[in-house]
This record gives sequence, C-alpha cells and structure tokens, in this order.
Amino acid sequence: MRLIKKRVVLHFPGFEPLDGVAHRARYERSARQSSAVWGYSLEIGTPDGSDLLSFDVSTSGAAPGAAEAAPGAEPAPATWQTKSRIYMVDHDMFVRRLRSSNTLSQIVAGFRSCAQIMLEGGMRGYFRHAWRFGLFFLFPFLLTALAIALTAQIAVAPYSLGFSPWHMLWSGPLALCFFIFAFLPFSERFHTLHLFADWQMAVALGRMHRADFNDWLEDRATAVSKVLAEEAEEYVISSHSMGSNVAAHVIGILLEREPEIFKGKRVVFATLGSAILQCALLSSANLLRARVGLIARCPEISWLDVQCLTDSINFYKVPVVAACGHPDAPPAKMLLIRVKQMLTREHYRKIRKDQLRVHRQYVLGPDLQAPFDFTLMTSGPMPASVFAYPEQERFPA
Repeated sequence: MRLIKKRVVLHFPGFEPLDGVAHRARYERSARQSSAVWGYSLEIGTPDGSDLLSFDVSTSGAAPGAAEAAPGAEPAPATWQTKSRIYMVDHDMFVRRLRSSNTLSQIVAGFRSCAQIMLEGGMRGYFRHAWRFGLFFLFPFLLTALAIALTAQIAVAPYSLGFSPWHMLWSGPLALCFFIFAFLPFSERFHTLHLFADWQMAVALGRMHRADFNDWLEDRATAVSKVLAEEAEEYVISSHSMGSNVAAHVIGILLEREPEIFKGKRVVFATLGSAILQCALLSSANLLRARVGLIARCPEISWLDVQCLTDSINFYKVPVVAACGHPDAPPAKMLLIRVKQMLTREHYRKIRKDQLRVHRQYVLGPDLQAPFDFTLMTSGPMPASVFAYPEQERFPA
C-alpha cells in the first residue's frame, strides 16, 4: 500500500466552548499520547492563519534497529515521513453567542427549541432510530422542568398548608434561592444550559432559518474551497458530533456551487460520533438531507462513519444516508469502535459514567493501540481509508 507523504485535513469540532487555538492544543496533547503508544516521531508547528486556524504536523517512523545504533553513529533514516496540514473549522463563536444571554433567556430559548424539535418529529425519530439518543435529548429538559416544579411547590407551600398568603413573602424568595443557588450549580454537573444551547443550534442547522448561521456557512464554504486548492495526496474532512452537521452543510454548499470540485482528489469524509441525524430528522431539514445525498453520491468522497456502542450521544448502527432519505445512494462505511479498547481499565472506569467525556474520546489520545486512532487517521502514514477495514493495518510494519 502506498503511504501518504502529504495530506490536508479539515476538522470540524463538536459543540464545545473552545476556539481554534484550544482545539489545536487538544490535538497536540492527543497526538503526543498517540505517538507514545505507537512509537513514532512527532513534530507540531505553531498555529497560523487569521481565518481558519491551521498548523503543520510531521510524523515519521524510525528504521528497524535504529534504537540499537552504536553511540556516536549516524542515526538511521526514517522509513516513512508524513506531513499533514490541519485546518480547524470551529464554530466557537456560535457556542459563545448562544451562551451569552442571561440564565432565564437561555432556559426559555432551550424549551422553545425542545418544543420545535418535538413538533417537527425529531424526538419521534430519535427514539425510533436510537432510543438512548432520545433519552439524551429529554434529560436536560426533564431535569429542569422538575426543578421548576419543585421551585413552584416551595413558593406556594404556605398557601397549600393553609397559612396566610402573606407567608409567600418568605417562601417565594426561598424558592428562588433554591433554584439559583442549589439547582443551577447542581445542573452544571450535567452541562444542562450548554445542552440547551446545543439544541438551539440543532434547530438552526435543521431549519436553516437564521441568517447569521446561513451566512457563516457560506463564508466557511468559501474558506474551505481555498484550502482544497492546495496540492496533497489525500484530503481528510473529519468532523465530531455537532460539527458533522456543519461539515455536511459546508461540503454540500461546495458541491452545489462546483459539482466537480473534488474531481481527481482522494477525499475521506470521517464523521466521528456524528450528530447529523440530530438535525436531519427534523421535518424542515430538507436542505441538510439533500446535502447528505450530494455527499454520498460524490464518487471521489469515501464516507467513514465512526460509531461507538458505549456512546449514547450517537446513532449506533444507524445508516445515516438511508435515514436521511437516500436508500439508493452509496452508504457510509461504518466503523464500530469500543472506548474501553482505547483506554486502560482504570482510565475507562473513571470516565464511563460521564457520557459527554465518553463522547469526546473520538478525538482524544489513546492509552493503548486500538482499531481507531484520530491522530493516525489525520496525521499518520497510512491512507485514512484503511480505518474502514478492520483487517488492514493502521500502522506500517
């Protein structure tokens, strides 16, 4: 198999309050873990670019027996060298914008998005395709609704017990204190308001009714088009979680503008813990579903959908292309992984109950050599397409 010497990577991160610089720092930490596990050399360049943050990653493997070379002898030449240019297409500005309003506004907006998703059949689709994702959707809203009901009970408790309504002058402030100083700090353990903002973005990317989101997607498509003009042996477009919706829109826009834009290129579209169906199952998400079909039918694009059994925030074993209404289109190749194969037993035991942490493992460094490694897929010597086939090696002998 021909090894990759030069690669271009476009990575669309998930819904996290991290800008391009922070995502690059995470990538570096993960890459250093990977290089230690697999035993290859790694160099990461400084961040560059005012629009799409980018940086170079150089990896190489030492020749067999290099470690036993005599003292003072010339170091053995590398058996392979790969240079990857990584571009971060983050949407941190929208994460911060959706979280910038006061708490009451965030709660109201969150419940509005919940109602919109229910009315558009999203929740029904979640439970039909992946019941655990349906529970993930309901959890923050049920938790907050329960807290609101308990707050109201505290406020009206004196009246319910037959006391004078004047007693509500102290029970009302007590109820408010419970909600602000007890529930809200407790709910942050589950990232409740952050999830409210996530569902607002899901509605925006499904309905495509917000001009700020739509204009930004068009702008990102223009920036990505310039990156694709760079010469490379392989182009990897990776996306994590909500970032898969952004990636699908951006690639779809490019294919609408220039149907031949990928002609002559080797392109791998890797969706990691994809949340495309989070938005695409809304009845109004016609444009997103159409763009999924464009990507699936593009002959130059190999779509790899990485899914995990123990990740409840993903549509495990669901064929995303068919679920978006394209049963006749080439399906995405599924790679089913297990987080516990990537981590030590102690490490996995620490994180397994934190579903958001498990969901992030797709883009984090491993403790052990495993069938999937994000750094190897985006910066390693083997073509990214090898990860679609369990029988193929992930690393050159």
